[in-house]
Amino acid sequence: MEKIRKTKKVKIGDIYIGGGEPVAIQSMTTVPTADAKAAAEQVNALTDAGCGIVRLAVPDMPSAEAISEIKKLTRVPLVADIHFDYRLALECIKRGIDKVRINPGNLGGKERARAVAEAAKERGIPIRIGVNGGSLEDGILEKFGGDMPRAMVESAKSHIKILHDCDFDDIVVSLKSSDVKTSVAAYRLAAAELDCPLHLGVTEAGTYEAGIVKSSIGIGALLADGIGDTIRVSLTEDPLREAEAAKQILRALGELRDGAEVVSCPTCARCKIPLIQIAKEVNYALKNIDKPIKVAVMGCVVNGPGEAGDADVGIAGGDGCAMLFKGGKILRRVEQSEIVGALLEEIEKM
Repeated sequence: MEKIRKTKKVKIGDIYIGGGEPVAIQSMTTVPTADAKAAAEQVNALTDAGCGIVRLAVPDMPSAEAISEIKKLTRVPLVADIHFDYRLALECIKRGIDKVRINPGNLGGKERARAVAEAAKERGIPIRIGVNGGSLEDGILEKFGGDMPRAMVESAKSHIKILHDCDFDDIVVSLKSSDVKTSVAAYRLAAAELDCPLHLGVTEAGTYEAGIVKSSIGIGALLADGIGDTIRVSLTEDPLREAEAAKQILRALGELRDGAEVVSCPTCARCKIPLIQIAKEVNYALKNIDKPIKVAVMGCVVNGPGEAGDADVGIAGGDGCAMLFKGGKILRRVEQSEIVGALLEEIEKM
């Protein structure tokens, strides 16, 4: 999918975001950051799950001091999530953090913001400004007549100005709300008015099912518009599920081609095989495939091969059997009990 929004390119550790680079997946650790070993283990698990960037909460000095040890034990860029205390930002920067998430307007004065900006600039570390619709500065929503998306963008601009006044421009911005429409509108405004990379997300999206729906709509709509450089699917769940959901969003939009994509029909009265169970078995068998391949699991021969004509391989169900096809051409008929095995055997050949 072509990126229609061109931004500045920002370096985070050994990767770049923005400027036409691929969309990066982020998530956030949930164990105490001060426990360096446990935090590093979770960072590595998220890396294995597909995260290209991992964020850690830094609520106190022991957490900041743990960054140097966590860096030694991990292999992806790390972001320190800090609120209000500029000293924590300075300590994380000193200890090798790759990016800092902190709002410069909330640090207690311009000199503190300047101290963070100068330290970050010296080390080549970007700063993410994170605007949240639920915690805007006093009076700004009223100033813009209750227009939440506009108020969020103007809040971001005020934080950006503080950094620009400190001669700092290595900036990433996020504008998150728990309301999908508000998030989308705020990001679209920002995309039209700012040239920095945007980190996408719908905050406080909820538990797994509801959170995936909200995030898929919000993040997906923006990515389809060519907006967004990094994403996080925020779920009240194991963060590994966030990475899994983010990969599914990127695959659905053609932004990620690193594994098997299984397309399957919703079934109807024509279906004469247990297609739901077959599709689940195929999905499970292919979950660790790391090569791009499209597999179709279709319920009948009426539309199956045609609807899945761009699949690399697939089946179209018959009455207690299925037709195995490859590249849009039928290979042979297989009995119901042999469907999954025959399909996987054909994939193995490929």
